[in-house]
Amino acid sequence: MTSVLRAFATPGCTIGRVAALAVLAGMLGGCATKQVVDTGAPDDYRRRHPITVQEGTRTVEMFVGRSRGSLTAAQRTEAFGFAQAWERDATGGIVIEVPSGTPNDRAADGALHEIQGILAAAGVPSGVVAVRRYRPVDPMRLATVRLNYPRMTAEAGPCGLWPHDLGPADVHAWVENKEYWNLGCAAQRNLAAMVDNPADLVQPRSEGPAYPARRSVILDKFRKGESTATTYPNAGAGKISDVGK
Repeated sequence: MTSVLRAFATPGCTIGRVAALAVLAGMLGGCATKQVVDTGAPDDYRRRHPITVQEGTRTVEMFVGRSRGSLTAAQRTEAFGFAQAWERDATGGIVIEVPSGTPNDRAADGALHEIQGILAAAGVPSGVVAVRRYRPVDPMRLATVRLNYPRMTAEAGPCGLWPHDLGPADVHAWVENKEYWNLGCAAQRNLAAMVDNPADLVQPRSEGPAYPARRSVILDKFRKGESTATTYPNAGAGKISDVGK
């Protein structure tokens, strides 16, 4: 660099000055680096809003009036369905929360005994059912009887976060056609809410046993040379037009 500067400063040496200037420009240009702006948003919406499998709580609330100590027919069906769901996907015992110090606490006690009977009839062991008393914030209102059990749940979000401006302030995002942060969050959250078994998001289920009765019918038709396709006698009963046939 010193030799280049000396050549550039020598009087009467025009060619040397031009060459020195070119070398100096090249050396200074080599020091320049391209600035990369990171918007902080991954390009894949599944990375921005991943679905996580964790333990949550399933809760069913029973509304009990102050003058009624038993469940309605719909509530009895709901309690029986709750017991069946517990046997299928619970990761712990059942907790029944009963209000205390409310206008309907006596009626809630009567509903509690009926709920315990329904759970026992559905095959739930009494040892996994616990009863807890709770006092609501407003004791003058009618409180509900709550049935809870832990289960695995899939969750995503929260949605509605906008860490970057969608307007001209975030130039690199809209010039490079980058996805904004909240894109895909609602779809991920809805998928997590609709999945029946959160483990399906991680790995496929094992195959169930074959249906031997149907398999015997198909093999018998195959041996006779008959069509193995299923015949639906009323398949065209709902048609309204023959267009396209």
